Amino acid sequence: MLLIKNGRVKTMTGAEFENGYVLIGNDGKILSVGETCNETSDMTVIDANGRLITPGCVEAHCHIGVHNSAMRWEGADYNERSDPLTPHMRAIDGINPIDETFALAIKNGVTSACTGPGSANVVGGTFAAIKLVGKRVDKMIIKSPAAMKCAFGENPKGAYGQNGSKAPVTRMATAAMIRDLLFKSRNYLAAKESGKAPAFDIKLEAMIPVIKKEIPLKAHAHRADDIFTAIRIAKEFDVDLTLDHCTDGALIADELAQEGYPAFIGPSFGSKSKIELSNKSFATPGILHKAGVPISIITDAPVIPLEHLPMCAGFAAAEGLPYEEAWKAITINPAEQIGIGDRVGSLAPGKDGDVVIWCDDPLTAIGAQAFVTVVDGKVVYRAEDEK
Repeated sequence: MLLIKNGRVKTMTGAEFENGYVLIGNDGKILSVGETCNETSDMTVIDANGRLITPGCVEAHCHIGVHNSAMRWEGADYNERSDPLTPHMRAIDGINPIDETFALAIKNGVTSACTGPGSANVVGGTFAAIKLVGKRVDKMIIKSPAAMKCAFGENPKGAYGQNGSKAPVTRMATAAMIRDLLFKSRNYLAAKESGKAPAFDIKLEAMIPVIKKEIPLKAHAHRADDIFTAIRIAKEFDVDLTLDHCTDGALIADELAQEGYPAFIGPSFGSKSKIELSNKSFATPGILHKAGVPISIITDAPVIPLEHLPMCAGFAAAEGLPYEEAWKAITINPAEQIGIGDRVGSLAPGKDGDVVIWCDDPLTAIGAQAFVTVVDGKVVYRAEDEK
């Protein structure tokens, strides 16, 4: 068993212990969290010495592993540009866990991420929620598939229709292509369930979990009208939806609050590299939270390196998002919104033993890193080992 003691424990479930502990069993699951724990001889003990203790941070939308740090053609496996509709692509077939970005994320307290295809395609394939420690992706999976990526706005138009040679040339075409795929997928599933087995179609097979509401459409949408188009389509076909990026969210916060879909906000750091990012701001998470929209903060790594996820939450807190909500936006909120809240995102009995002891509070001290990172009850990083 692993006992982490004498730290300020933020559980993300409401409870906080100024001088608390986390006890993790030999199976890697949390046994208990609280104020005092009787030490026994079979425990490995880590003394936090008053440091902040939190669950490992969770990223709701990135491309870690499918976009490698080399940033050359060979390192880019996240956009299959041969066809604007590729729902049968699977993130797990492109993730390279050996890439240095995984170790950097762990060093900075990010232990889980939902990663997958980029936004060149209208429908790009499935995301996977994974732990960020391991050599083989098959052993790192928390949930796969976790979502089906689709994209609105500038990116698919720029990838295919820039010269008017291949759809989508317009936003209308993007929406029409998604509708067509959903309609065919719904009919394909109905035929299978009625016993009238249709000819196998790998694209439509991949869409079945979306139609059955087992996974959501993960909608890349920055501009307000694109966000509303994503919502319109989700309602038409009765499928689940997350609003990824949601850059114009502050302009339509009242409308989004009425809809109730989760908003994954970011990347909010850096330049406004295209027109639809003109309203990009770290104030957006606070405005949406105040309106009642469920939010998470994302890096969209490699746009912002994944290790800077806690820093992004700190910037959002500085721009109006309450401090406690900023922590939730990179822990329990994304965990629940991507469907892995039963495993990660908070410190509670039965959950995975993913725990971070911080050198300093990363939301208030720029550059603060992990002192110790624990994943599934195993110490995977110690700051002292780098001295």
